[in-house]
Amino acid sequence: MRRGRIFIILAIVLLIVFVIVFFVGRQILNRVSTSTTTPPESTYVDVIVAGQNINQGAEINESLLTTISLPQDKVVSVMYTKDRMSEVVGKIARYPIQQGVLITSALIGDSAELPSAGPNWTSLISPGMTAISIPTSRLTSAAYGVGDGSHVNVIACMLFVDVDPSYQTVLPNYTSVVTGTGYTQDALPTLSANITTGGETSVQGRVELDPTLQQPFYVIPSESQRPRLVCQMIFQDVIVLHLGNFPYDSTQLPSQAQAPTPVPGQEQAATQQTPAPDIISLIVAPQDAVTLTYLVYGGAKLTLTMRGSGDESRIATEAATLQYVLSQYAIPVPAKLPYVTIPRTDGFDEPTKTIISTQPNQ
Repeated sequence: MRRGRIFIILAIVLLIVFVIVFFVGRQILNRVSTSTTTPPESTYVDVIVAGQNINQGAEINESLLTTISLPQDKVVSVMYTKDRMSEVVGKIARYPIQQGVLITSALIGDSAELPSAGPNWTSLISPGMTAISIPTSRLTSAAYGVGDGSHVNVIACMLFVDVDPSYQTVLPNYTSVVTGTGYTQDALPTLSANITTGGETSVQGRVELDPTLQQPFYVIPSESQRPRLVCQMIFQDVIVLHLGNFPYDSTQLPSQAQAPTPVPGQEQAATQQTPAPDIISLIVAPQDAVTLTYLVYGGAKLTLTMRGSGDESRIATEAATLQYVLSQYAIPVPAKLPYVTIPRTDGFDEPTKTIISTQPNQ
């Protein structure tokens, strides 16, 4: 009897343990499944993005837009949700917008205010900035690689010469001979001083002592003063407003200008008749616009270098002069040797193709 009671008690204990393990395991599984379950779609919000590339200044319509889902906690006030689509359609792109980029209030402008504010492209100029046009060419615009919305650096090159502080004329000055009042060699009286000059043939020189003969010589320059060249990067990360002339119709954006319909067989002729742009408009600060105006009318040469997309870095540069180039790149000044190569070379010429005969000498 005692042995039977023991078996009954053990069975009851095992049953209780089994029930406890069952309920505890079930609760653990419920917690794991709850933590791995995907959040309900109600926590996601549809926001507006660019469905394709949008050019700077282009008017935005629904065909250019699409939506993606983002978690509710990732959506900020500058974004536009799907129910605010009407607030985006009809506006213009202030900057080039790549496909898939979120549409924010900083990327678009209100086109309704453009007619009273002037031409449409004025909305592309940020507050506190101004646009100025400078001359350009194929060489100074990265082979016309820069375009509307490009970011560029501006390099200025200037030529310096020495001038007389009083006359503000290029040195050296011309010399002259002053003859005072008195009698000439012909015994004729002169009542006023005479000034005689030889013009360009009487430039001012200097006296040097010959070390061998120990005799002084008056040395005059053999040519006019050579200007000294210096180049420096003056502006970085400047936005290009437009390359070339703006359309005369002020209600039409540069990016929306309608190209003429090509006529079959005349595509090549039309391409040859299109003139290359010789002017470019930049968006700069007002003080930088004053500086560019001075440089343009002062005869400086301006060159634009193209920046990479998304590059906002600033790099300190040194002005390039002849001394800097020789020392920085270890270029030696050629020594005066008792022999030279022929033919004589006085400048740089484009190399020409030389035909070398492969026929053996007869």
